[in-house]
Amino acid sequence: MFIGPHAVSNRLFVAPMAGVTDRPFRQLCRSLGAGYAVSEMVTSQPGLRDSRKTRRRMDHEGESAPIAVQIAGTDPAEMADAARFNIDHGAQIIDINMGCPAKKVCNVWAGSALMRNEPLALAIVEAVVKACLPHGVPVTLKMRTGWAADARNAPRLARSAAEAGIALLTVHGRTRDQGYRGVAEHDTVAEIKSSVAVPVVANGDITTPERARDVLRLTGADAVMIGRAAQGRPWIFREIAHFLHTGEQLPPPTVDEAGAWLLAHLDEHHRFHGEVAGVRSARKHLGWALRALPGGDDFRDAMNRIDDAQAQRAAVARFFEAVASRQAHWPALPAANDERVLAEA
Repeated sequence: MFIGPHAVSNRLFVAPMAGVTDRPFRQLCRSLGAGYAVSEMVTSQPGLRDSRKTRRRMDHEGESAPIAVQIAGTDPAEMADAARFNIDHGAQIIDINMGCPAKKVCNVWAGSALMRNEPLALAIVEAVVKACLPHGVPVTLKMRTGWAADARNAPRLARSAAEAGIALLTVHGRTRDQGYRGVAEHDTVAEIKSSVAVPVVANGDITTPERARDVLRLTGADAVMIGRAAQGRPWIFREIAHFLHTGEQLPPPTVDEAGAWLLAHLDEHHRFHGEVAGVRSARKHLGWALRALPGGDDFRDAMNRIDDAQAQRAAVARFFEAVASRQAHWPALPAANDERVLAEA
């Protein structure tokens, strides 16, 4: 499929997640079967562009094309300027954030809060599209189904955004009020897909290969976007890709295979963030993976007291070796029809 002029290799996208989808994690997911990844959210406020966090989020060195950057803000002119700024720093696709439910984002009327103000939301879309057009850079939009259960305005906003020049729409199947509670509904995604001519991506509770298949069938979506289900299991993309292609489950990786992927990611994470910040921020990535393994919770508590990068790596490597001596394969995914797991994932 294409996003503007850019071909993507498959229909499996990595969701932008603040504090998670940094460059090392995006590259890891791409290497394990994802066809496309969007950066962490970058603020449109000019005064924050020189912060260490923003500079790191704009680092795309060695990343495979197309490079997609998500921007967030509430002022159309600032958002347009942010789009141009990121294009100058390597962005090939600009994504507008109207989906983040975090209070610190919504309290300043950014993210999914923009869905409560459709004129402003559309003004931002129009300004960003206009800024990107001379550069040949497509603009995409990520949104929720609406602000609340009685205010699911995503279909109307999606049609207006498509008419304004948005090249692709991603819809998370929850309202802002839901946050990440409950089970995502994709009927709204299907309604949007039937009413616009641009590609539509379904997001929310894509936790298993069967779930990906079912959501694609239900919605007619062009792709699925996976976020939290990839935390601790980045090879979920290759598992879904194999299932969609063959109809058969791919066996879980061996502990040795998964351990090698995660250790390589840990090394790159340390290089990217530096030793002090890297050790601390790696804990959550490792914690997500370790919770699936026997003894993982106890080891995670011990690992959280390690402040040295080499010591952290050595401890994780020893833990994986110990697990591999007792079991060959990584635990399988939960049953596809386990709604409790889907709701809590």
